[in-house]
Amino acid sequence: MPANHTHERKITKDAYVIDVNMGYGHSRPAHCLTDISGGKVISANDYPGIPEKDKKMWRDSRQAYETISRLKPIPIIGDLAFGAMDRIQKIHSFYPRRDLSRPNLQLLQIYHWLKQGLGRHLIAQLSRDPKPIVTTFFVPAFFAEDNDYPGDIYCITTDADISRTWAPLHPKKSRIKYIASNGRVKERLQLYGVKENQIYLTGFPLPKELVGGYPDNQLRALLNDRMCNLDPRGIFHERYDDLLKAKFGSDTCHRRSIKRPLTLLYMLGGAGAQKQLALNIMQSLKAKIKRHEIRLIIVPGTRHDIAEIFTQEAKALGLKKELGEWLVIPTFSSRAAYFKGFNKLLMQTDIIWTKPSEMSFYTALGFPIIMSEPIGSQEKFNRVWLRYLGGGMSMENPKYTNEWLFDWVNSGGLARMAWSGYIEAPTHGTYRIEDLVLGRESEIHPLPLIV
Repeated sequence: MPANHTHERKITKDAYVIDVNMGYGHSRPAHCLTDISGGKVISANDYPGIPEKDKKMWRDSRQAYETISRLKPIPIIGDLAFGAMDRIQKIHSFYPRRDLSRPNLQLLQIYHWLKQGLGRHLIAQLSRDPKPIVTTFFVPAFFAEDNDYPGDIYCITTDADISRTWAPLHPKKSRIKYIASNGRVKERLQLYGVKENQIYLTGFPLPKELVGGYPDNQLRALLNDRMCNLDPRGIFHERYDDLLKAKFGSDTCHRRSIKRPLTLLYMLGGAGAQKQLALNIMQSLKAKIKRHEIRLIIVPGTRHDIAEIFTQEAKALGLKKELGEWLVIPTFSSRAAYFKGFNKLLMQTDIIWTKPSEMSFYTALGFPIIMSEPIGSQEKFNRVWLRYLGGGMSMENPKYTNEWLFDWVNSGGLARMAWSGYIEAPTHGTYRIEDLVLGRESEIHPLPLIV
């Protein structure tokens, strides 16, 4: 019988879900899959009992990345530092199609660490009770294969294109099963030498509470309300009335009363980069926030220090009365609390402003994505993918957000982006992945290669 895909949480313990808590890009998709891991995510770089040697190697790598990410906005110095790092993990042009299986410097370094024992302790612990490993980062997959893990090994890709580092040293001999976020990633893995029968095209894992199962009834309800806010003059609805009725039924938005204010969510990456951009947005939207024409949510994740900076800036701008309702700066006590709380915020969000990170895939939930400057080669490819689908646009000058953002809203342009993302990007990646890992027959249609 087909799997029963509802939004109800049915906690099982049929797999190990593994991430690395370096930023949010690998943890966010992992936390969408906790229904198959007893509600738990194992962080390969920060789990109970991790050897001090392993912890130090991970910590040094993370600190280097975060330091360089924070330097990125600084002219000349930032560009030089980040450019050097980005060249190491560069994604080469896809065309012409050719053999790209030769390992790069970063991959050789990782396998050098493996020879020194990195990850051996983690795999030894998990091997005591073998279950499928599902990891959102390539290094734990290499750990498992290199140490002869007795269970299946699944590696979920987290960008719209990936570097050679994602595939193992000897890809044609590897038993790692890759879960591809889109069609381009599947094709790219094949150029890197991964066998086609080891690659599964599922789409990116998205939060179940925002999708609502299959069919995606919860998502449609949220999107219907969002489309009203994004199309206040009814321009998009008038042009596509029949199409919207076919999807939402008779309860489409025909200038009916809006249930909640137009809401823009700006999010910082885990490294805390692009802080100044958030301050510029807040300052530009100050008057509209005071007049209750827009609600702004700034999400600094678990960075309480950055949240305090934003709070003080808001008070300096005369927005003290608006804090908490029209200007929301949430803080979270832990990473797990952040992911849960963030999904709740998205239920009240109309527009996401972010760098083209893993959040690019959230266009599938019907969010128009405003993209700030990409950080890293993979984010440049995410930006291309988002533009290709029509789900996102690069930001204009943030100092004039109060002008161009409302032009985009009033013209129905953001409603068009929301609709394109919902229609074109894969939505049910979480359910496909669960069915694959647990060996269940799936009722969800397979994805075409183009996405």
